[in-house]
Amino acid sequence: MNKTVAVAWTGASGLPYGLRLVECLLAAGCRVWLMYSQAAQIVAKQETDLVLPAQPREAQRLLAERFGLVGEGAGRLQVFDRNDWNAPPASGSNPPDAYVICPCTMGTLAEVAAGTAKDLITRVADVVLKEGKTLVLVPRETPFSAIHLENMLRLSRAGAVILPPNPGFYHRPTDIGGLVDFVVARILDRLGVAHALMPRWGSERE
Repeated sequence: MNKTVAVAWTGASGLPYGLRLVECLLAAGCRVWLMYSQAAQIVAKQETDLVLPAQPREAQRLLAERFGLVGEGAGRLQVFDRNDWNAPPASGSNPPDAYVICPCTMGTLAEVAAGTAKDLITRVADVVLKEGKTLVLVPRETPFSAIHLENMLRLSRAGAVILPPNPGFYHRPTDIGGLVDFVVARILDRLGVAHALMPRWGSERE
């Protein structure tokens, strides 16, 4: 059975990571429940020239076309309004198998750490933690303050995976896509989703 993975894009720099993650999840046959913040709409335009519609149905249609989803395959991507408290992942009775906030702002991270769910994006994180599912946070900020680090430690102790988008270079990337894929590959590994984004360390010796 294919995984259901919830993904949220928030207003930190790094929307190319989030876009590529959704693309790879869909290519792997996963069902994706997507949410994004108002600030993410601004960042998406700045970083990728992607204009994310305010209405979920319009966004779903736009993104399905972008990711090449046709026919029944288009149903594997569902976009939810960040204030839709009736969305499936808002309840512990219907949690996703995993949830990734990528990129994750320090404000979102702090809200999750405090357990104060003010919208669907942070509510889903609360649900996933309490239900013992996989939560991956991809915080994009530098440098980290002591407050940021303490919030990350608190979440790590609660069971979340803190995965800053720090690309490696041992695979000799030649373009931005190679750097993005390095980070997305690490996220997919944490989710247990198969991929072939880059060779694994030591694989050339096999």
